[in-house]
Amino acid sequence: MFKNLWLILAASLLVYAGTARAESSSGKILGMYIHQHWAYNHPYSARTWSLADWKAYLGGLSQLGYNTVLIWPMLETIPDPPTPSDEEMLTKISAVIGYAEEQLNLRVYLTLCPNVAAHNDEALKYTFENRSFFRTEKLIDPGDPMAMEAMLAWRARLLRPLANASGVYIIDSDPGGWPNSTNADFVQLIGAHRKLLDGLRPGMEIVYWTHTGWENYSRYYAEGTLSGAAKPEEIQDAIARLATAHHEPWGIAGSRYEDDIVEIATSAGEADRVITFKYGAIEREPAFPFTLFDSDRVRKMGRDVGPKGILGNAQNHCVQLPNTFQFSRAAMGLETTRSDYVDFAEGLIPGHGELIVESWEALQGNDAERMHRLAAALVAVKREELKDGRFAGLMFHDPARFITDLALQLRAMASIRIFVAATKESENLKPPLLGLIVSFEAWQQAHGYTGNPRSGGSLAGPLEELLSSLKKLNVKSLDQFLDSRDVTKTPGNTAAERVNNQFRLLEIYTARLIEEMKKAAAEL
Repeated sequence: MFKNLWLILAASLLVYAGTARAESSSGKILGMYIHQHWAYNHPYSARTWSLADWKAYLGGLSQLGYNTVLIWPMLETIPDPPTPSDEEMLTKISAVIGYAEEQLNLRVYLTLCPNVAAHNDEALKYTFENRSFFRTEKLIDPGDPMAMEAMLAWRARLLRPLANASGVYIIDSDPGGWPNSTNADFVQLIGAHRKLLDGLRPGMEIVYWTHTGWENYSRYYAEGTLSGAAKPEEIQDAIARLATAHHEPWGIAGSRYEDDIVEIATSAGEADRVITFKYGAIEREPAFPFTLFDSDRVRKMGRDVGPKGILGNAQNHCVQLPNTFQFSRAAMGLETTRSDYVDFAEGLIPGHGELIVESWEALQGNDAERMHRLAAALVAVKREELKDGRFAGLMFHDPARFITDLALQLRAMASIRIFVAATKESENLKPPLLGLIVSFEAWQQAHGYTGNPRSGGSLAGPLEELLSSLKKLNVKSLDQFLDSRDVTKTPGNTAAERVNNQFRLLEIYTARLIEEMKKAAAEL
C-alpha cells in the first residue's frame, strides 16, 4: 500500500511540475522582481543573500513556473572606487545570472534608476549590505553633459561583469528625477543607456519601466508635493517619443499603470511591447514584513497578463510565500483552492501544511486569542524533526527559522490588535502598550527592517490603524514623531531638500517608532 501511495505522490508532483513548465514555456514572461533597496537582516533582505541562497530561491521560483527574474543590484550606491563588498556583490550577481540562465533557463534583467549616482564620501562609509540608499544617493542633472558622461562611464564599468543579463529596466521615477525636467530629457537618458548597453553586448533589451512618471516626479522635486500617479497622457507622450527614437530592442513595463498600461501603449501604437508589472500584488514596497495571504486579490491581479507577460514583486521574499504561489498560478490560468495552499505548505515543511496555512489565515484576521494559540502550537513543533519539502528553496532550506518567524509574526500582530482595541475600550493603556512593544520589537529585531512601518493587501489597515491609535496616548513627543511622516513638515530650504530629508527619515522610521513608544510608556 505504501509503495502505491508513493507512486501516486510522485506522479502528482510530475504533473504539477509539468504543468508549470508547459504554461511558462509559452514565451510570455512570468517574472519576479527581487528588490534590494532596504538594508536589514539576513535572509529577509535580498542584499544579504549568499550565492547558495540565490540558487535556492531561484530554484523554488522555477518550480512554481516563474521564468524570469528582475534584479536591482543597487549600482547607484556604489562609490568610485568600489569597496571590497561591492566587488564581491558584482561577482556574486554575475554568477547568479549565469546559474539562472544556464541551469534554470530563467531570463535575468537588471534595474537601473535613470539619474542616480553615489555620493562617494558617504557611500564609502558602508559595506554594500548595510549601505543606506537615501543617505548616499546623488541626483545627476540630465542637463549637465559632463556630469551625465561621468555617471554613464561609471555605470558601464559596473555593468561589465553583468553583461550576460538579458537586458535592463530603467524606471522613470522613485528613485530618479530632476526639478522640472521633461520627457524629452528622459528619452535622451534612455538613448544614452541604449548606447551604453550596445557597447557592452549588442542585443541587450532596454525596458521603459513606467512608475510614477518622469515629469510627475520631477514636479515633486520642484514643488515638494506629489499629486499621485502621472497623467496617462504624460506616459503616452514618453512612449511615443521612445517609439520615434528607435532604441531597439526595447519594451514597456507598467507598474503604477497596471490596469491601463496596455490602453496607454495602444494609443501610442506600442501595445505589443507591454509587460504588466503588478507592483504590490504580492507585497507592497517599502513594507514592514508580515506574511500576506490575499488569495482573491492576487488571483485577480495575476490574471492581468500583458502582451509580453507579467511581473510581480516582493521586498521580503522568504516571508511572502503564499502570495508568490498564488501569483504564479493565476498568471498561468490555474485555480487555487485552500487544499492547494496546504499542498504547497506541505511542500515547504512536510507534515505541517495545515498548521502553516491556518497561521497564514489567522495573521490576516482580528482574533488575537487565535493568533496566540497558533503561535504556541508553532513553538511546540520539534525543530529537530523538521524536514525540507520540495519547495524548501523558497525559505532557504531553513524550516526552523520559517516556523519561528510565523510564531513571532502572530504574536506581533496579536499585540497590535489588542492595543488598537484597548484604545477604543479602556483608559488604562500602559499594559497593552508594553505588550505591544515586547512582541512588535521581537519580530522587528529578528528581521531588522527599520523603514516605513506599513504593509499591504489584507494587512494594509492594521499598521496604519496602529499609528493613529498611538495618538490616543496623548504623549507630545510621540505625537510630534508621528506627524513627521508629513513631507510638508519636514525641514529643508527647498522642495527637493524636504523630499530627500523625508526619504532619509522614512528609512529609519520603524526603529525610531519603537524608541518613541518606549519613551511614551515611561511617561504613562
